[in-house]
Parts: sequence; structure tokens; C-alpha cells
Amino acid sequence: MPIPSLRSLFAGPAPVAMAWLTSPDPLIAEAISRAGFDVVALDMQHGAIDAGEALRLLQVIGGAGLPAVVRVPWNEPAAIMKALDLGAWGVIAPMLEGPDDVRDLVASCLFPPRGRRSYGPTRGHALLGAAYGARANEEVVPIAMIETRAALDGLDAILQVPGLGAVFVGPADLSQALGGPPGADFESGPVAEALVHVAARCAAHGVPAGLYTRAPAYARRMLELGFRFVVAGSPLQYVEQGAEAVLAELRAHTGT
Repeated sequence: MPIPSLRSLFAGPAPVAMAWLTSPDPLIAEAISRAGFDVVALDMQHGAIDAGEALRLLQVIGGAGLPAVVRVPWNEPAAIMKALDLGAWGVIAPMLEGPDDVRDLVASCLFPPRGRRSYGPTRGHALLGAAYGARANEEVVPIAMIETRAALDGLDAILQVPGLGAVFVGPADLSQALGGPPGADFESGPVAEALVHVAARCAAHGVPAGLYTRAPAYARRMLELGFRFVVAGSPLQYVEQGAEAVLAELRAHTGT
């Protein structure tokens, strides 16, 4: 099944709904991939997904005709190159501090002469054959997380790094970096102010911005603010909320 270009989705006029997988269960990945999301992200930083499990999940997501993004544990070349070799079309690198870190991310994502990615796209070659090498540098999307004070302060310099495909705000770490508690969906305070700033500067530089949120209503407001792609919770959150709703309904009618 043809997979839409992740770069084209981010550049297009329609907002992009990104699913966020933390579980290695392929049944959950299949259900989420067929639910209507535009992109599916695998969280290998905080999620319970290792490299072998990531391969199976990427096969499921690709089989449903969706591009996949991997958040790697760290901005480390081997992890980035492995995620791409297994079939990811984008890589989210966490805890970046400034443009030098972003240049390292971009270099790990791109083949020479534009980068330093080693050639060996095991699954990419299986999907696209020899065309993978010709297309990868134009299609792979390096995504820098904005979640440290240094990254926020140096945002304009980060957005000018050649080859950067998008940025993604991690509200929990950003809040802690700015002196607040971890969390998401901040309605006021430093993080809320930072989100306005990020959306405005990304628009000025023509770089798509994404954000992790927990609630669809908040995610919609962030899209209206100017973010191009959003996460609205995770399947684990959906299961917890669904289970709570079922139990509440059951106990309301049984008195237990």
C-alpha cells in the first residue's frame, strides 16, 4: 500500500493528527493505525518499545498505509540511523539544547554529501528498492524537540538549521525547565506563553511545529494557534479513560 509523504503532510494545508504509541503490542498498533490518524509515532524514549518491537510496529503501521515517526531515546547517531533503516520516515530527537544539536540530528538523518547517515536501509530498501537512496534525503523529516530553556531561547537559530524538517514541543520537560511542574495542556503561565512564541516563530521561518497534548479540545486550539501537527493523548490513556467510563456506567446501573 502506498504510504503518503510525511514531509508533504506537514507542508500541506490540512492539520495533521499524530497517534502516539508507547506499547509494543501489534494489535494496539493495528487498531490505532486503522482509526484514521495521519501519522503514527513510536516512543522509544519513554515508551516500552525496543528495536525488535519497533520493526514489527513499523511493519503494521506501513501495512495500514501510514508514515511512521520514531522518537529515539537520545540524539545519538546509531539510534537515529537504526530507526530510519527500519522504515521510519521521521525521527524526533529529545532534549536538544541548540543549533549544534540540531545539526547533529540532521546529519544523522541524511546521506552524504548532506549528512553522515550510513547506507544500509534494510526495510527502506525492501519497500522502495534502489529508489530509497534517491528519495530518502528529500523525504526523511528530522524533528527537533523544543523542551529545554536553551532550545526555547535559541529557537530562531534552531529554525535556521538547514535540513530541519519540523519541531515538536514536549510540554512536561519544558514546564520543568521553566520552573513549573511536569504536565500538559497548560492554559496559562510560562508554557502557554512559550507555545504562542513557538507557533509564531515557526510560522515566520516556515518550519512546521507539533505539540503533545492530552485532550482533543486543547489540541484543536493549538492547531488554531498555528501548530501544524498534534498528539492528543496516547492509546494507554484511551484505554484508561475507556475503562473508567465503562465502570462508571456499569456501577451507575448496578449500584456497585
